[in-house]
Amino acid sequence: MANTTQLDDEQPFLFPLTNSKVLPDPSKFFSKNLFSSALPTNSFFQNFVLNDGNIQEYIHPYLIKPSDSSLSLCYPSLSVSSHSMQQVFTPDLTISSSTGSHSRHVISSFSDLSVTLRFPSSNLTFFLVRGSPYVTVSLSQHESLSITSIHKISSFSSNASPIKYSLKLDNGQKWLIYTSSPPKFSFSHDMKITFSNVSSDGAPVMLRIAVLSDSSSVNEAILDRYSSCCPLSGDALFTKPYCVEYKWQNKGFGNLLMLAHPLHLQLLSKCEGNVSILKHFKYRSIDGELVGVIGDSWLLKTDPVSVNWHSNRGVKAESYDEIKSALSKDVEDLDSSAITTTSSYFYGKLIARAARLALIAEEVDFLDVIPVVKKFLNETITPWLDGTFNGNGFLYDEKWGGIVTKQGSTDPGADFGFGVYNDHHYHLGYFLYGIAVLAKIDPKWGKKYKPQAYSIMSDFMNLGGGKAEHYHSTLNHYHYTRLRCFDLYKLHSWAGGLAEFADGRNQGSTSEAINAYYSAALLGLAYNDTELVILGSTLAALEIHAAKMWWHVNGEGDSNMYEKDFVKKNKLIGVLWSNKRDSGLWFAPPVRKECRLGIQLMPLVPVSEFLFSYKSFVKKVVEWTMPALGRKGVEDGWKGFVYALEGVYDNESALEKIRSLKHFDNGNSFSNSLWWIHSRVSHSS
Repeated sequence: MANTTQLDDEQPFLFPLTNSKVLPDPSKFFSKNLFSSALPTNSFFQNFVLNDGNIQEYIHPYLIKPSDSSLSLCYPSLSVSSHSMQQVFTPDLTISSSTGSHSRHVISSFSDLSVTLRFPSSNLTFFLVRGSPYVTVSLSQHESLSITSIHKISSFSSNASPIKYSLKLDNGQKWLIYTSSPPKFSFSHDMKITFSNVSSDGAPVMLRIAVLSDSSSVNEAILDRYSSCCPLSGDALFTKPYCVEYKWQNKGFGNLLMLAHPLHLQLLSKCEGNVSILKHFKYRSIDGELVGVIGDSWLLKTDPVSVNWHSNRGVKAESYDEIKSALSKDVEDLDSSAITTTSSYFYGKLIARAARLALIAEEVDFLDVIPVVKKFLNETITPWLDGTFNGNGFLYDEKWGGIVTKQGSTDPGADFGFGVYNDHHYHLGYFLYGIAVLAKIDPKWGKKYKPQAYSIMSDFMNLGGGKAEHYHSTLNHYHYTRLRCFDLYKLHSWAGGLAEFADGRNQGSTSEAINAYYSAALLGLAYNDTELVILGSTLAALEIHAAKMWWHVNGEGDSNMYEKDFVKKNKLIGVLWSNKRDSGLWFAPPVRKECRLGIQLMPLVPVSEFLFSYKSFVKKVVEWTMPALGRKGVEDGWKGFVYALEGVYDNESALEKIRSLKHFDNGNSFSNSLWWIHSRVSHSS
C-alpha cells in the first residue's frame, strides 16, 4: 500500500494486528488489482462476495442474482402485510454464457454507484449501475450469450432502428434489448434467445436490457431515445458543504437517463437547473417511485444541521437547580471500577453517557463536577486506546482493512457481530463521543491520543479513494475502506456487515447512526479540524433526511410511499432492509413499540431535535406508542425515551413522568433526560 499524508505528516496509527479466525476470504471474488486498498464490508453488493456469491441484491430498479456464468434479473413485485413489506425475487430474465463453461463471477471494479461483474470463462462483463433502468452487458468478439426466462416467452421481435429487440413474457412484462452493433441472433424453440458477437473489428457488443415499467408508448420511446448512453461507473463527491455530487462515467453518445428515488428528488429540488426530471417516467420500488432524470451530473443539497456541544437553543434558567441536583447524584455514582461489561457496544454507551454529564454541567454552569467526569473518562477510554483493557480491545484486521475487537476476532457473535463488521458506526460513534468530550475538557490528553482517535474515526468515516478531492490529511487513511457504513446512493447507513442476507443490508437505529457522524463532527471541533466537522455534519444531515423519508412512516417524507395495510399499523420502521421493511426489531417483536421508538431516538443529544423536528408527527408517534407502555414488565429505560419525545409537544406532562422513573437506559441518565425536557422550545408543527 502506498503511503499518504495523515495527521499533519504523522504516520497513521494502527491498533495491533490480528489474523481474524471468523472473517471470510475476500480473494474468492475480488479481482487482484483491488487488494491495494481496503475492501468494503457493508456495500450494496455485499452478497456478491460472500459464501457462493449467489444471493440477490437490489440494484435499483432490479433485483440481481449472479450464479455460475449467469446473471438473473428481476423487476420485483411487492408482498405486503401489516407487519412487513418485502420485494419478491423471481428470475424474470437469465443471461448466460453460451459456451457451457461454468465459473463464478469476479468483481473487477466498484464505486459508490456501481459494481462491475466479470465472468472470466465466458468474457461476459456486466456493468451494474445503481438507478439505471438498463442493465448493460459487454459481449466480447466471437462470444455468445443466451437469454431465457422462468416465464413463457409470448413474443420476440426485432427492429433495425435503433437496433432493438422486444421480448414479451406471459406474466405481462415487456423487456427491451438494445445493442451497440448488429449481432447475430436466434430464437429457438426451447425459448432461448442467443446473441453472438460476429464483429470483424474486435470490438465488444454492448447489450442494454430494460423492462418497460408500464405499457406506455411514451415511456418506450424514452428508453429508445436514451439507450445509446451507457453509464459504466459512478462516483459521489463531497465538493461543497452539505452537498453530494454524482458523476457518472459513460460510453456511447447522447444524454444519460437515470432513476432518482424520493430523497434524491427532494434534494435535487434545492438545486434548480441541475438536471431535467421526467415526472411521468417511473419504476416501482420499495423505496418509493423511481423517477427518470436526465443528466450525467447531479448536485444533491441537504439542509444544514448545527453541530454544537450544547443544546441548540439553550436550557431554561429556572431549571438549572433541578438539573444540578441530578448531576450531583449522577456524577457521584460514576465509578470506572463498577463497569463489568466488556461489550464494545454497552461499554461505549456508558462512556458517552458520562461524557454527556460534563457537557450538561458546562451548560448549566456547574463546573465543580467536571473533574470527576474527566477522571472517569480517562480511566475508561484510555485502556481501549493503549491496549491495556482487560477482556477486550481494538485490533486491526488486514484481510478486509478495519478495526475489530479481540472478542470479535474469535467469535462472530461477540459484540453484536462487530468482528464481522456489524454496527461499526454505532459502537465507534459512542466511543468517539466520549473521546471528543475528553479531548475538549483535557486538551493534553486529546493531543496524546489523537492518532488513536483518528484511527477509530477513519474506520467508518474515511474518504480514501485516490481522487484529488480525497487527499485530505485527516480524511484519507489508506488502511480503511471508503465510508464503511454510509450508502451514497440511498444516503443513509447500513449496519449489517459481512453476513449474507436474502434481503440485503439492514439498519435498525437511525439515531445511533446520526450520533456516529455527529460525534465525528464533534471530534473535528475538539481538534479544530474543519474538514471533519463538515463531513460529519453533512453525513448526519443526510442520515436525518433518510430517516424521515424511510423510517418515519407517513412523517415528513413521501406520504404515499408505503402500502395502506402496513401504514395502518406502523408509525416507525423496526429494521429497514434494502429489500424489506420490518416492524420487528432484532431484539423485540412488533408489539414492543416502545423499543421501536427508543431505538430511533437514542442517544438523547443536541442533534436529536433535528431528527424529530415536527410536533404533529412526534405526537402521532407518542400516541401510537403509549398503549404499549401498559404491558406488564415494560422497562423504565424504554419509557424514558417515550416521555422524552412527549416533551417535544407537552413539556409539563413529560417532565412529571420523567421525574417518576426509577431507572434510565444505560446510555441515558436522569440529568440528561431533564436537560432534554428543559431545553425543548417551540418547534414547527
